[in-house]
Amino acid sequence: MSLFITSLNSGSNGNCYYIGNHKEAVLVDIGISCREVEKRMARLNLSLLKVKAIFISHEHSDHIKGLQVFSKKHQVPVFITDSTLNNSRLFLEKKLINSFIKYYPISIGALTITAFPKRHDAADPYSFIVEGNGIKIGVLTDIGSACNHVEENFRQCHAAFLEANYDEQLLNTGNYPYHLKERIKSNKGHLSNLQALDLFINHKHESMSHVILSHLSKDNNCPMIVKDLFTKHAQETTVIVASRLKETEVFHITLQKKEKLTLYQAI
Repeated sequence: MSLFITSLNSGSNGNCYYIGNHKEAVLVDIGISCREVEKRMARLNLSLLKVKAIFISHEHSDHIKGLQVFSKKHQVPVFITDSTLNNSRLFLEKKLINSFIKYYPISIGALTITAFPKRHDAADPYSFIVEGNGIKIGVLTDIGSACNHVEENFRQCHAAFLEANYDEQLLNTGNYPYHLKERIKSNKGHLSNLQALDLFINHKHESMSHVILSHLSKDNNCPMIVKDLFTKHAQETTVIVASRLKETEVFHITLQKKEKLTLYQAI
């Protein structure tokens, strides 16, 4: 009665998140190459045969770069909205394409995946809750600001991949052009460390055991800064910063009695 979660990569160079149980798993986004997904899953001792579906949040290249090759090679169904597919310029096998709509749960074996809308500068962007055995895992990245949909769903998460894209001071004093800084800070851009922290402090589930800080900017953030910031307010929640260069550990998340979660590093 548990779930396994890991970030295979997280950042503007590529995003890919794995959530599964003992029999099946889903990937949320494939923004790294098929070969890298295979290599990283092999290093983590995760079977590709367990991946039964891919859910795509939006059409930006750092979320779909490896999708076309991976889905074709491994014949994995892709769940993607029509607008996202039309704007992706990908050529997916017709038999593998499935659509989804907000708040309509999709069953993949014993897993249930529910999409909900968010604010981002894409055609039809979504975040996801993946549920299994009473445990809910959130994948909440590429969010300009935390709307009601984001807040309500984050409250349900026992563990989450949460965007903390930029440190405000680093962004403001950095070398990015003005128009790009404004795009990042807009309500259709990305969450800052402080915005993510506000969501975490005010809306996290009382039994949230694990938050994986995700999609950090290479130039406008620092893993040590954001980890220290969250750790001060984490209480019993474990804080991990996802890497833009490699996979994280796999964590075995078990829902105990009285809604208490324990985490063990998967063997």
